[in-house]
Amino acid sequence: MLNVHSVAGQVLVLQIALIALLVAAAGATLALQAQQASLQEAKQRSAVAALAFAHAPGTAAAMESADPTAQLQPRTEAARKEADLDYLVAFSPSGIRWTHPNPELIGKHVPGNYAPAFSGRTYTTTSASHLGSAVDSTVAVKNADGRVVGLIAAGIKVQRTNEWALQRRPLLIVSAVGALVVGTVGTALVSRRLRRQTHGLDPAEMTRMYDHHDAVLHAVREGVLIIGGDGRLLLANDEARRLLALPQDAERRRITELGLEPDMADLLASGRAATDEVHPAGDRLLAVNIRPTAPYGGLPGTAVTLRDTTELQALTGKAEIAQRRLKLLYDAGMRIGSTLDIARTAEELATVAVPHFADVVSVELLEPVLRGEEPTRWPAPMRRLAVRGVPEDSAVYRVGERIRFVANSPVAAGLADARAVVIPDLRAEHEWRAQDPGDTQRILDNGIRSLIAVPLRARGVVLGLVNFWRAETSEVFGDEDLSFAEELAARAAVSIDNARRYTREHATTITLQRSLLPRALPEQSALEVAHRYLPAQAGVGGDWFDLIPLPGARVALVVGDVVGHGLHAAATMGRLRTAVLNFSALDLPPDELLGHLDELVNHIDTDEARTNERGGGSWGGETGPGSADDGVSGGGGARAAAGAEGSVPSPPSASDAESSLVGDSGAGITGATCLYAIYDPADGRVTLARAGHPGPALAHPDGTVSFPEVPVAPPLGLGGGMPVETAELTLPEGSRLVLYTDGLIENRDRDIDTGLELLRTTLARGGPDRSPEQTCGDVLKALLPQRPSDDIALLVARTRLLAPDRIAEWEVPSDPAAVGPIRSACMRTLESWGLDEIGFTTELILSELITNAIRYGAQPIRVRLLHDRALICEVSDGTSASPHLRRAATTDEGGRGLFLVAQFAQRWGTRYTPGGKVIWTEQTLDESHPSGGPDDDGGVDTLLAQWDDPTP
Repeated sequence: MLNVHSVAGQVLVLQIALIALLVAAAGATLALQAQQASLQEAKQRSAVAALAFAHAPGTAAAMESADPTAQLQPRTEAARKEADLDYLVAFSPSGIRWTHPNPELIGKHVPGNYAPAFSGRTYTTTSASHLGSAVDSTVAVKNADGRVVGLIAAGIKVQRTNEWALQRRPLLIVSAVGALVVGTVGTALVSRRLRRQTHGLDPAEMTRMYDHHDAVLHAVREGVLIIGGDGRLLLANDEARRLLALPQDAERRRITELGLEPDMADLLASGRAATDEVHPAGDRLLAVNIRPTAPYGGLPGTAVTLRDTTELQALTGKAEIAQRRLKLLYDAGMRIGSTLDIARTAEELATVAVPHFADVVSVELLEPVLRGEEPTRWPAPMRRLAVRGVPEDSAVYRVGERIRFVANSPVAAGLADARAVVIPDLRAEHEWRAQDPGDTQRILDNGIRSLIAVPLRARGVVLGLVNFWRAETSEVFGDEDLSFAEELAARAAVSIDNARRYTREHATTITLQRSLLPRALPEQSALEVAHRYLPAQAGVGGDWFDLIPLPGARVALVVGDVVGHGLHAAATMGRLRTAVLNFSALDLPPDELLGHLDELVNHIDTDEARTNERGGGSWGGETGPGSADDGVSGGGGARAAAGAEGSVPSPPSASDAESSLVGDSGAGITGATCLYAIYDPADGRVTLARAGHPGPALAHPDGTVSFPEVPVAPPLGLGGGMPVETAELTLPEGSRLVLYTDGLIENRDRDIDTGLELLRTTLARGGPDRSPEQTCGDVLKALLPQRPSDDIALLVARTRLLAPDRIAEWEVPSDPAAVGPIRSACMRTLESWGLDEIGFTTELILSELITNAIRYGAQPIRVRLLHDRALICEVSDGTSASPHLRRAATTDEGGRGLFLVAQFAQRWGTRYTPGGKVIWTEQTLDESHPSGGPDDDGGVDTLLAQWDDPTP
């Protein structure tokens, strides 16, 4: 019986496994060959079928017929069944299917890329569809003029079974069994031969005995001697030869003839037992242990072990040094990288290493690293960021100075190769001294003698250099010091790289946030506005503000807040600000606008929740003409103005870095708040609505300060379809309306009630004559905390009123004859305002709007003119039907008026009111006129000519 632990048994198992592996490899090769042949056959069949049908007589004519499906569907199905294809599809050049085995897919778009087929060649692809693994060939069908009139796609499944391999499987099995039998018989014969020659000793035991003997001779770090009963040396390992300085031919010689110390020689030759007796041997002290060998089955003699206590003492000293350095590395891990400031991290590295490892430490970083960039080339200029161990005045390079290394200097070579450099004696290093003879001499004059320069390397990129210097009173640097310096530099490099990436990400976040806030507020006459935006000390957030001009000289004021900090909060703020701008363009009242914004936030939160449940978004779908489903996806973007006031905060601690910069990207935007107000300078009324946001403060012209009661709705995304209520106030001219975010009045050290009272006191103390700019300064000076934990957005608006002589209004009866008198009154008003230049255009616009209101509207009908930065014409009526631009036919008697109004006015639109609607237009007050206007020669004719049908 063969033992599986014997050599013969192991050879048998390995040989059987090898044969089985070869058989499996052969089978796999045959299977792959069969699969490849099937795939090639499928490609040829699909290509031939597609080409044959594409060039068949009548195919091109059928595609150009009025109903290609009726003519091609029977033919393609017949050809598919005859050619044994899985599908044969004909479709238009635009991708619309004419035929398909599944009639439900006829008329649908073909997904995938079939553009290569338009070049005239056969385009073949292999894909996995609902039919299985298939080969698809697509060819173009051209008419007699060479124009592509359609495409043909033929698909066939790939056959996975290779019949040739299946037919030969019995032969393969028989061959494998025969090979296993032959291998087993051969292995048995080899095993018998081995056992006979080794006299039954297991080869594993022989190997183990040899390994033990060899380990004793060469690997054991204690000296071992075997001495015979006659005093002759029988065995000595390598360590014993080194400790006793034995000659090469020491074995078989007497102990007393080996030149040992007399005391040592007498002890070894005596044969007595000894335990840890210390005896001199040259310049060493050896601990000697002696035991007889006879009691353990050996021949008479002694076994001796020797241990060098001198080296043990040295090792003990090294262990103490290693322990101190481990503690230093622990301290470095705790002290280096406490903040994400690059300069502070460099100073911490220098402070940790002095004086426990080096007398002087200097840290230099590449200039791109200081800007948060990743260095991409060498050589590059460096700047010294930290020096410890000597006064800065005596240092060769001051902190902040630029440093350049000579290309052939040792330090430059080490930086180029990203390796540490040790210079034990700087006085003997001529290339180092040649870099800058004057400055290097100053280093030597300060007593510096030894240097280790270690590149600061993280993620395979060199960020800078740390220099460890030792004075002549300290030991020179050695190899063990180099290993420790590299470990210390590696730990510091990770912290510096984290600080560099924080600097880059922080700059990116600040740039994004500023780009999403308004750079400058638009010009308008209704309000005198000042604003401030201050980011939080720990990172940017999602507070925003805006001022939006509205039709009718009105202005919208917006202040909002997105809970959280980082890129996600800033990006969310941009999305909400863009949405508010878009909703404001529709001229919605505040309650409706916040209702739409709440619904939008709810949709966004729902989409993000679904994305998080799936673990992230993805795009996917079947491809190929045989696919059953098609999909089209799209996205939108937002554009916002750039810039903001404020300053860049100092870096936070490392524990706050990721949350400050990135934020919780999967948390949705629930928790956003908004306050939206519309001010009308014609009557001084302001309409306000808020969703979870603090209410405004109002400083009256008489110096009193109040906080108007504005009904509060839930934060955006939490409204649940509940209606938003509004508040309407009439403000005297000169009132200051103060809008802000909660970061101004609430922080860790102050509750909201205290903040509101402090805001009230500040506004009252400033007096009614303070400008909005001065008011912003007063408020921030009084309420701004020393280290803001949240963003602060502040908007101060002082109200203005349109002069009564710049407002004109008329009631219009429902009589077409009233158009003339109203138009004449309007023209007289324009003359009194000095707007004769635009009189004719205004007359035309008013005529069209008043006529439409009388014809299609209901009472009351009013006309109002506002003389502001532009001339605003408003015609209101009691219906909510909205007019629309349309193209009138040549036979229509009307339908062109609103088009003319749109051409002649700078802007126009419709605003809905509780009692109806207002159609308004704006015209510039300068002498420029719209191209094609009534003052343009031939302008009206040109406009009217757009309705003329072309001459056949």
